[in-house]
Formats: sequence, C-alpha cells, structure tokens
Amino acid sequence: MLLLGAGSYALLAYEIARDMGQFEKIDFADDQKFETPTGGVEKGKGALRNGILKLTRRSQLHYSFKSGYDEENMYSKFFKRLFDFVLATMGIIVLALPMGIIALIIKITDPGPALFKQKRVGVNKTHFNLYKFRSMKMSTPRDCPTHLLENPEQYITSIGKFLRKSSLDELPQLFNIWTGKMSIIGPRPALWNQNDLIAERDKYGANDIKPGLTGWAQINGRDELDIPVKAKLDGEYVKKMSLVFDCKCFFGTITSVLKSDGVVEGGTGEMKKQEEKTGEEVQR
Repeated sequence: MLLLGAGSYALLAYEIARDMGQFEKIDFADDQKFETPTGGVEKGKGALRNGILKLTRRSQLHYSFKSGYDEENMYSKFFKRLFDFVLATMGIIVLALPMGIIALIIKITDPGPALFKQKRVGVNKTHFNLYKFRSMKMSTPRDCPTHLLENPEQYITSIGKFLRKSSLDELPQLFNIWTGKMSIIGPRPALWNQNDLIAERDKYGANDIKPGLTGWAQINGRDELDIPVKAKLDGEYVKKMSLVFDCKCFFGTITSVLKSDGVVEGGTGEMKKQEEKTGEEVQR
C-alpha cells in the first residue's frame, strides 16, 4: 500500500510537471528549418504551430513544441530517478524485516557473510559494487559468471536455490538503486569481465544507461537467452524507455517471478545448451 501510494504521488508530480511545460526550453534561430510530420519543411517560430516536429540535426531529437520540452528526455533525466529513489526507499523500509530474516538463515545454513559483493558494469561502463544475498557456497570461484561454472548446482546453498528461483537474492540491490548506481528498470548489470555481453551491448547503446534490477530482457527469457539476443532486447529497451514501458517491465517482472519464468541454473543461454544436448542424444 505504501509503495502504491508513493508511486501514485510520483506519477502525479510527473503529470503536473508535464502540464506546466517549463522544462528544456528550446531556442533556435529564425531561419532554423524543421521537418513536419507530413514531410513539409517550415522555418523559424512558425514551426511551433505544427506540434511535434523533428529537428533537422544529426541528433534527430524529437521535441514537443507545444509543451516546450523533450518529454522522453525529461523522464529519463529526472522522473526516472525520482521514481527509483522513492520506491527504493519505501522498499528498504517495508522489506527490512524479511531481509533480516533471510540474512540470518543464510548465515545459519552456510557460515559466512549474508551479502555477496561483486564488481559490475554501470552507466557508461563505469564499475560499481553490486550487492546480493549470497546464494552460493563460500568455496565458489569469485567473479565467474554462473554459466561458465562446471556444474553450478554443486555450489548453490540449501536456501540459495529458493532465493534464486524467487529472485529474493536480488533484494539488497535496493540499496544500489537508492544510492543511484542502478535503476529499478534497465539492462541487468554485466560482470566487469563479461566482455562478450559488454561488447554486444555497445552495438545498441545499452551500456550508456543505468543498469536495472529487472528489465525487458528479464521478462523475455532471462537465463534462457543467448548473449546476442539479450543484448538486442536491452537495445530495444533503450529505444523504448519511458514511463509506460517501465511500468510494462515492472508488472511483467511480477508475473515472471511468480511463474519462475526463464530461471535456469547454469545461466545465460542454458536453454539452448540443453536443446543442443538433447539433439545430440537423439542423433545417437
């Protein structure tokens, strides 16, 4: 209820600010040319009468001249962070007791720290420490993607399998979101040495935005996806990023978590590996 209230308040603030139309005022010369939606071209301030027009610049940015600001840019630069901060704050407060219980169980079942810290790739390929509840044994090789481990299930703790399947191991990332290193919605942060995924994301500009707790790729296959497919979906998110699309990813995540969709031990592309293995057995 508190999360819904906070979200409703943030959404209300967004709608009010949008109606005000006082952000990102646009200055241009009287002879600046603009392409209209119908293909025509107008110059100067007369172009204001045509509503949403496309500037004939290399950036090809879309502006709404009736409201006087770039709506998508306004969301990504201000309101997305506002939503992240408000929802992360409320989540940390509401989930404090459950997270404390999970931490205690982890320590009992496999002595050691309850939290797992790992260097990940952030916005513009900077590095930050990502926090998760530890779901694997203390003897697990560090900084190695799950899909590269030999028989990864041997390293998972007794409670770890449940934490991973339910995605409860991701809850400490609320603190990463709260501090501004991550967003609620965005591409999942790659390991600092996961060069194949980083390189693929470069093709789509997916390394240029904050990584997320969940995202478009996570509700469209998650661990089942090969790296090129995952990177392409991350690129789709970059293009479509908006309040409405973030809401679609958020509620899609709830459905995916409840159904445990795309969770495959062994990590990235595991489903394809299983299909190839089955194919080889059939051929024999």
